Amino acid sequence: VQLQASGGGLVQAGGSLRLSCAVSGNIFSFNAMRWYRQAPEKQRELIAGITEDRFTHYADSVRGRFTISRDDAANTVYLQMNSLKPEDTGVYYCNGDIATYPKYFRRDYWGQGTLVTVSS
Repeated sequence: VQLQASGGGLVQAGGSLRLSCAVSGNIFSFNAMRWYRQAPEKQRELIAGITEDRFTHYADSVRGRFTISRDDAANTVYLQMNSLKPEDTGVYYCNGDIATYPKYFRRDYWGQGTLVTVSS
């Protein structure tokens, strides 16, 4: 199983970016999916999550500005980021609770991260 994150880049404060996380491999199901952020010299933090029933949750720091969504047919999770601030700068990682086949096995997987830089 691979999680390929993309969509990061350099953007001015107030701008927007859309991150994607494409899941590939022998996927039986991908269940709860999450986006984490690791700012320079800080610990990785959970910023958004979405369940298989599309219930969502957000960190206080991004609520109202970021939107997580998923396209199960495309095995892809998105993070729409609006009204970006310099403090949103960091490496964004996708994480998912994924079940694989042929022998059913379910565990957490991580993507490689995509860098978002917000300039003031």
